[in-house]
Amino acid sequence: MRVSGDHSQQRNAGLGLALLSAFTFGGSGVAAKPLIEAGLAPLEVTWLRVTGAALVLLPLAWRHRGLLTRRPGLLVGFGLLAVAGVQACFFAALSRIPVGVALLIEYLAPALVLGWVRFVQRRPVSRAAAVGVVLAVGGLACVVEAWSGLSFNPLGVLLALGAAFCQVGYFVLSDHGSDGQDPADPLGVIAHGLLIGAVVLTVVSRPWGMDWTVLAGRADLAGSRVPAAALLAWIVLVATVLAYLTGVVSVRRLSPQVAGVVACLEAVIATVLAWVLLAEHLGVAQVVGGAVVLAGALIAQTSTPKAAAAEPVAASAPVEGDREFTARG
Repeated sequence: MRVSGDHSQQRNAGLGLALLSAFTFGGSGVAAKPLIEAGLAPLEVTWLRVTGAALVLLPLAWRHRGLLTRRPGLLVGFGLLAVAGVQACFFAALSRIPVGVALLIEYLAPALVLGWVRFVQRRPVSRAAAVGVVLAVGGLACVVEAWSGLSFNPLGVLLALGAAFCQVGYFVLSDHGSDGQDPADPLGVIAHGLLIGAVVLTVVSRPWGMDWTVLAGRADLAGSRVPAAALLAWIVLVATVLAYLTGVVSVRRLSPQVAGVVACLEAVIATVLAWVLLAEHLGVAQVVGGAVVLAGALIAQTSTPKAAAAEPVAASAPVEGDREFTARG
Protein backbone atom coordinates (compact mmCIF):
# COMPACT_ATOMS: atom_id res chain seq x y z
CA MET A 1 0.00 0.00 0.00
CA ARG A 2 2.88 2.33 0.75
CA VAL A 3 4.34 1.76 -2.73
CA SER A 4 0.94 2.42 -4.32
CA GLY A 5 0.61 5.62 -2.30
CA ASP A 6 4.08 6.76 -3.34
CA HIS A 7 3.23 6.12 -7.00
CA SER A 8 -0.01 8.07 -6.67
CA GLN A 9 1.77 10.99 -5.02
CA GLN A 10 4.50 10.95 -7.67
CA ARG A 11 1.89 10.81 -10.43
CA ASN A 12 -0.09 13.74 -9.03
CA ALA A 13 3.06 15.82 -8.67
CA GLY A 14 4.07 14.93 -12.22
CA LEU A 15 0.67 15.93 -13.60
CA GLY A 16 0.86 19.25 -11.79
CA LEU A 17 4.31 19.95 -13.20
CA ALA A 18 3.24 18.86 -16.71
CA LEU A 19 0.21 21.16 -16.61
CA LEU A 20 2.37 24.06 -15.41
CA SER A 21 4.81 23.31 -18.22
CA ALA A 22 1.97 23.24 -20.77
CA PHE A 23 0.67 26.59 -19.50
CA THR A 24 4.08 28.27 -19.57
CA PHE A 25 5.02 26.86 -22.98
CA GLY A 26 1.58 27.81 -24.30
CA GLY A 27 1.99 31.36 -22.99
CA SER A 28 4.92 32.12 -25.25
CA GLY A 29 2.80 33.00 -28.27
CA VAL A 30 0.94 35.92 -26.69
CA ALA A 31 4.28 37.54 -25.83
CA ALA A 32 5.99 36.60 -29.09
CA LYS A 33 3.34 37.91 -31.46
CA PRO A 34 3.67 41.59 -30.35
CA LEU A 35 7.43 41.34 -30.87
CA ILE A 36 6.91 39.87 -34.33
CA GLU A 37 4.42 42.61 -35.21
CA ALA A 38 6.93 45.18 -33.92
CA GLY A 39 9.44 44.10 -36.55
CA LEU A 40 11.27 40.94 -35.44
CA ALA A 41 11.15 37.78 -37.54
CA PRO A 42 9.74 34.64 -35.85
CA LEU A 43 13.10 32.90 -36.11
CA GLU A 44 14.81 35.92 -34.53
CA VAL A 45 12.42 35.76 -31.58
CA THR A 46 13.17 32.05 -31.30
CA TRP A 47 16.91 32.72 -31.22
CA LEU A 48 16.47 35.41 -28.55
CA ARG A 49 14.38 33.03 -26.51
CA VAL A 50 16.73 30.05 -26.64
CA THR A 51 19.92 32.08 -26.29
CA GLY A 52 18.51 34.12 -23.39
CA ALA A 53 17.44 30.96 -21.58
CA ALA A 54 20.84 29.38 -22.20
CA LEU A 55 22.56 32.40 -20.63
CA VAL A 56 20.21 32.32 -17.62
CA LEU A 57 20.99 28.64 -17.07
CA LEU A 58 24.72 29.03 -17.69
CA PRO A 59 25.52 28.58 -13.95
CA LEU A 60 23.67 25.25 -14.05
CA ALA A 61 25.61 24.22 -17.14
CA TRP A 62 28.86 25.00 -15.32
CA ARG A 63 27.73 23.14 -12.20
CA HIS A 64 26.93 20.05 -14.29
CA ARG A 65 29.89 20.40 -16.64
CA GLY A 66 30.82 16.78 -15.92
CA LEU A 67 27.94 15.74 -18.18
CA LEU A 68 29.98 16.92 -21.16
CA THR A 69 32.32 13.97 -20.72
CA ARG A 70 29.88 11.52 -19.08
CA ARG A 71 26.88 11.90 -21.42
CA PRO A 72 27.95 13.89 -24.51
CA GLY A 73 25.61 11.99 -26.83
CA LEU A 74 22.58 12.75 -24.67
CA LEU A 75 23.42 16.47 -24.51
CA VAL A 76 24.06 16.82 -28.24
CA GLY A 77 20.91 14.86 -29.08
CA PHE A 78 18.81 16.98 -26.72
CA GLY A 79 20.21 20.22 -28.11
CA LEU A 80 19.82 19.20 -31.74
CA LEU A 81 16.40 17.53 -31.48
CA ALA A 82 14.50 18.95 -28.49
CA VAL A 83 15.73 22.52 -28.90
CA ALA A 84 16.93 23.31 -32.42
CA GLY A 85 15.38 20.52 -34.49
CA VAL A 86 11.74 21.24 -33.67
CA GLN A 87 12.21 24.94 -34.37
CA ALA A 88 14.07 24.58 -37.67
CA CYS A 89 11.78 21.90 -39.11
CA PHE A 90 8.60 23.70 -38.06
CA PHE A 91 9.59 27.07 -39.54
CA ALA A 92 10.77 25.44 -42.75
CA ALA A 93 7.44 23.62 -43.01
CA LEU A 94 5.50 26.88 -42.52
CA SER A 95 6.96 28.27 -45.73
CA ARG A 96 5.39 25.40 -47.71
CA ILE A 97 2.15 24.29 -46.02
CA PRO A 98 -0.60 26.04 -43.98
CA VAL A 99 0.23 26.66 -40.34
CA GLY A 100 -2.74 24.67 -39.04
CA VAL A 101 -1.72 21.62 -41.04
CA ALA A 102 1.89 21.96 -39.87
CA LEU A 103 0.75 22.14 -36.23
CA LEU A 104 -1.47 19.10 -36.60
CA ILE A 105 1.31 17.03 -38.16
CA GLU A 106 3.78 18.15 -35.49
CA TYR A 107 1.36 17.11 -32.76
CA LEU A 108 1.26 13.56 -34.10
CA ALA A 109 4.23 13.19 -31.74
CA PRO A 110 2.17 11.64 -28.87
CA ALA A 111 0.96 8.91 -31.22
CA LEU A 112 4.52 8.35 -32.44
CA VAL A 113 5.67 8.07 -28.82
CA LEU A 114 3.13 5.31 -28.25
CA GLY A 115 4.54 3.52 -31.29
CA TRP A 116 8.07 3.91 -29.92
CA VAL A 117 7.05 2.55 -26.51
CA ARG A 118 5.10 -0.37 -27.98
CA PHE A 119 7.28 -1.50 -30.88
CA VAL A 120 10.80 -0.29 -30.07
CA GLN A 121 10.91 -0.47 -26.28
CA ARG A 122 8.42 -3.37 -26.36
CA ARG A 123 6.47 -2.07 -23.38
CA PRO A 124 2.68 -2.40 -23.13
CA VAL A 125 0.49 0.58 -24.01
CA SER A 126 -2.83 0.95 -22.20
CA ARG A 127 -6.14 1.28 -24.03
CA ALA A 128 -6.82 4.54 -22.15
CA ALA A 129 -3.61 6.03 -23.51
CA ALA A 130 -4.46 5.05 -27.08
CA VAL A 131 -7.98 6.49 -26.80
CA GLY A 132 -6.57 9.66 -25.24
CA VAL A 133 -4.14 10.17 -28.13
CA VAL A 134 -6.87 9.67 -30.75
CA LEU A 135 -9.11 12.21 -29.02
CA ALA A 136 -6.26 14.69 -28.53
CA VAL A 137 -5.18 14.59 -32.19
CA GLY A 138 -8.78 14.91 -33.36
CA GLY A 139 -9.39 17.81 -31.01
CA LEU A 140 -6.24 19.54 -32.18
CA ALA A 141 -7.45 19.32 -35.78
CA CYS A 142 -10.41 21.45 -34.65
CA VAL A 143 -8.31 23.84 -32.56
CA VAL A 144 -5.95 24.67 -35.44
CA GLU A 145 -8.78 24.45 -38.03
CA ALA A 146 -6.62 22.26 -40.23
CA TRP A 147 -9.33 22.13 -42.91
CA SER A 148 -9.21 25.89 -43.52
CA GLY A 149 -6.26 25.80 -45.89
CA LEU A 150 -5.43 22.32 -47.01
CA SER A 151 -2.42 22.42 -49.32
CA PHE A 152 -0.06 19.48 -49.33
CA ASN A 153 3.42 20.31 -50.52
CA PRO A 154 5.33 17.01 -50.14
CA LEU A 155 8.48 18.66 -48.80
CA GLY A 156 6.44 20.74 -46.35
CA VAL A 157 4.72 17.63 -45.03
CA LEU A 158 8.08 15.89 -44.61
CA LEU A 159 9.47 18.88 -42.72
CA ALA A 160 6.44 18.94 -40.40
CA LEU A 161 6.92 15.23 -39.79
CA GLY A 162 10.55 16.05 -39.00
CA ALA A 163 9.32 18.42 -36.28
CA ALA A 164 7.11 15.65 -34.90
CA PHE A 165 9.99 13.18 -34.82
CA CYS A 166 12.16 15.78 -33.09
CA GLN A 167 9.50 16.04 -30.39
CA VAL A 168 9.62 12.27 -30.05
CA GLY A 169 13.36 12.67 -29.55
CA TYR A 170 12.58 15.08 -26.71
CA PHE A 171 10.43 12.45 -25.01
CA VAL A 172 12.85 9.58 -25.52
CA LEU A 173 16.01 11.46 -24.58
CA SER A 174 14.41 12.87 -21.44
CA ASP A 175 13.51 9.32 -20.42
CA HIS A 176 16.91 7.99 -21.45
CA GLY A 177 18.60 10.48 -19.17
CA SER A 178 16.94 8.89 -16.13
CA ASP A 179 17.77 5.28 -17.00
CA GLY A 180 20.79 3.12 -16.32
CA GLN A 181 23.54 3.23 -13.72
CA ASP A 182 24.60 6.77 -14.61
CA PRO A 183 21.47 8.97 -14.61
CA ALA A 184 21.84 12.52 -15.92
CA ASP A 185 20.53 15.37 -13.80
CA PRO A 186 17.61 16.89 -15.78
CA LEU A 187 18.70 20.43 -14.91
CA GLY A 188 22.12 19.83 -16.42
CA VAL A 189 20.61 18.27 -19.54
CA ILE A 190 18.33 21.28 -20.03
CA ALA A 191 21.13 23.81 -19.51
CA HIS A 192 23.56 22.14 -21.91
CA GLY A 193 20.80 21.35 -24.43
CA LEU A 194 19.82 25.02 -24.59
CA LEU A 195 23.45 26.05 -25.08
CA ILE A 196 23.86 23.60 -27.95
CA GLY A 197 20.52 24.64 -29.44
CA ALA A 198 21.49 28.31 -29.22
CA VAL A 199 24.67 27.65 -31.19
CA VAL A 200 22.76 25.80 -33.92
CA LEU A 201 20.03 28.44 -34.11
CA THR A 202 22.67 31.19 -34.36
CA VAL A 203 23.82 29.64 -37.63
CA VAL A 204 20.25 29.27 -38.90
CA SER A 205 18.79 32.63 -37.82
CA ARG A 206 21.88 34.87 -38.38
CA PRO A 207 20.93 37.35 -35.64
CA TRP A 208 23.65 39.85 -36.62
CA GLY A 209 21.18 41.27 -39.14
CA MET A 210 18.38 41.71 -36.58
CA ASP A 211 16.87 45.12 -35.80
CA TRP A 212 17.96 45.36 -32.15
CA THR A 213 16.23 48.72 -31.67
CA VAL A 214 12.89 46.89 -31.47
CA LEU A 215 13.86 45.60 -28.03
CA ALA A 216 14.40 49.15 -26.77
CA GLY A 217 10.90 50.24 -27.78
CA ARG A 218 7.36 49.19 -26.95
CA ALA A 219 4.97 46.68 -28.48
CA ASP A 220 1.19 46.43 -28.51
CA LEU A 221 -0.37 43.82 -26.19
CA ALA A 222 -4.16 43.77 -25.87
CA GLY A 223 -4.35 47.48 -26.72
CA SER A 224 -1.63 48.49 -24.25
CA ARG A 225 1.90 49.58 -25.08
CA VAL A 226 4.30 47.46 -23.06
CA PRO A 227 8.12 47.41 -23.10
CA ALA A 228 9.41 44.94 -25.66
CA ALA A 229 12.13 43.94 -23.19
CA ALA A 230 9.45 42.88 -20.68
CA LEU A 231 7.82 40.63 -23.28
CA LEU A 232 11.19 39.09 -24.06
CA ALA A 233 11.83 38.55 -20.33
CA TRP A 234 8.54 36.65 -20.07
CA ILE A 235 9.43 34.47 -23.06
CA VAL A 236 12.91 33.69 -21.69
CA LEU A 237 12.24 33.28 -17.97
CA VAL A 238 8.72 31.85 -17.94
CA ALA A 239 7.99 30.36 -21.37
CA THR A 240 11.42 28.75 -21.71
CA VAL A 241 13.37 28.42 -18.45
CA LEU A 242 10.41 27.60 -16.18
CA ALA A 243 8.65 25.64 -18.93
CA TYR A 244 11.64 23.38 -19.62
CA LEU A 245 12.45 22.88 -15.93
CA THR A 246 8.92 21.83 -15.03
CA GLY A 247 8.47 19.83 -18.23
CA VAL A 248 11.61 17.73 -18.02
CA VAL A 249 11.26 17.15 -14.27
CA SER A 250 7.70 15.95 -14.87
CA VAL A 251 9.16 13.49 -17.38
CA ARG A 252 10.58 11.48 -14.52
CA ARG A 253 7.19 11.19 -12.83
CA LEU A 254 4.76 10.37 -15.66
CA SER A 255 4.26 7.56 -18.14
CA PRO A 256 5.00 8.42 -21.79
CA GLN A 257 1.29 8.04 -22.61
CA VAL A 258 0.15 10.66 -20.10
CA ALA A 259 3.01 13.06 -20.77
CA GLY A 260 2.45 13.02 -24.52
CA VAL A 261 -1.26 13.75 -24.29
CA VAL A 262 -0.85 16.47 -21.64
CA ALA A 263 1.57 18.15 -24.07
CA CYS A 264 -1.34 18.56 -26.52
CA LEU A 265 -2.92 20.98 -24.05
CA GLU A 266 -0.21 23.52 -24.90
CA ALA A 267 -1.86 24.44 -28.19
CA VAL A 268 -5.25 24.73 -26.51
CA ILE A 269 -3.88 26.92 -23.70
CA ALA A 270 -2.07 29.09 -26.24
CA THR A 271 -5.23 29.53 -28.30
CA VAL A 272 -7.29 30.51 -25.23
CA LEU A 273 -4.62 32.98 -24.06
CA ALA A 274 -4.53 34.51 -27.54
CA TRP A 275 -8.32 34.88 -27.36
CA VAL A 276 -8.17 36.58 -23.95
CA LEU A 277 -5.06 38.76 -24.39
CA LEU A 278 -4.91 39.34 -28.15
CA ALA A 279 -8.65 39.37 -28.91
CA GLU A 280 -8.26 36.53 -31.42
CA HIS A 281 -11.72 35.09 -32.02
CA LEU A 282 -12.43 31.48 -31.12
CA GLY A 283 -14.91 29.65 -33.31
CA VAL A 284 -17.28 26.92 -32.17
CA ALA A 285 -15.06 24.24 -33.70
CA GLN A 286 -12.06 25.50 -31.72
CA VAL A 287 -13.99 25.50 -28.44
CA VAL A 288 -15.28 21.98 -29.09
CA GLY A 289 -11.80 20.87 -30.16
CA GLY A 290 -10.28 22.22 -26.94
CA ALA A 291 -12.85 20.28 -24.90
CA VAL A 292 -12.03 17.10 -26.84
CA VAL A 293 -8.29 17.55 -26.22
CA LEU A 294 -8.97 18.02 -22.52
CA ALA A 295 -11.12 14.87 -22.52
CA GLY A 296 -8.30 12.96 -24.20
CA ALA A 297 -5.82 14.13 -21.57
CA LEU A 298 -8.16 13.13 -18.75
CA ILE A 299 -8.74 9.67 -20.25
CA ALA A 300 -5.02 9.11 -20.80
CA GLN A 301 -4.40 10.20 -17.21
CA THR A 302 -6.21 7.04 -16.10
CA SER A 303 -3.70 4.82 -17.88
CA THR A 304 -1.56 2.55 -15.77
CA PRO A 305 1.93 3.98 -15.13
CA LYS A 306 4.93 1.92 -16.02
CA ALA A 307 6.85 0.03 -13.42
CA ALA A 308 8.82 2.00 -10.86
CA ALA A 309 12.07 0.51 -12.10
CA ALA A 310 11.76 2.43 -15.34
CA GLU A 311 11.15 6.14 -14.88
CA PRO A 312 8.74 7.87 -17.29
CA VAL A 313 9.14 9.76 -20.51
CA ALA A 314 8.78 13.53 -20.94
CA ALA A 315 6.06 15.82 -22.24
CA SER A 316 6.84 17.89 -25.25
CA ALA A 317 6.70 20.48 -27.61
CA PRO A 318 4.82 23.19 -28.20
CA VAL A 319 3.36 25.41 -30.26
CA GLU A 320 1.47 28.47 -29.49
CA GLY A 321 -1.96 29.59 -30.51
CA ASP A 322 -1.16 32.62 -32.63
CA ARG A 323 0.09 30.12 -35.20
CA GLU A 324 3.16 32.14 -36.07
CA PHE A 325 5.66 31.16 -33.39
CA THR A 326 6.43 27.68 -32.19
CA ALA A 327 6.29 27.46 -28.42
CA ARG A 328 8.56 24.59 -27.60
CA GLY A 329 12.25 25.36 -28.08
